[in-house]
Amino acid sequence: MKISELRKLSDEELNKKIIATKEELFTKRMQQASGNLEKPGELKTLRRNVAKMKTILKERELAGGNE
Repeated sequence: MKISELRKLSDEELNKKIIATKEELFTKRMQQASGNLEKPGELKTLRRNVAKMKTILKERELAGGNE
């Protein structure tokens, strides 16, 4: 997911997406542990997406504190 798309979302929507992505990441990790994961690169992508969303939330928090 592109950062520009994520920036358009509200804080609440970002939090929901973070939770959903973490659940998906957990599922993928379980698949990897059992040897059923077909695309191992998905783990990296999911982790990066969570990091992007958390970064956007933190930027908004810091920007709101300066006003």
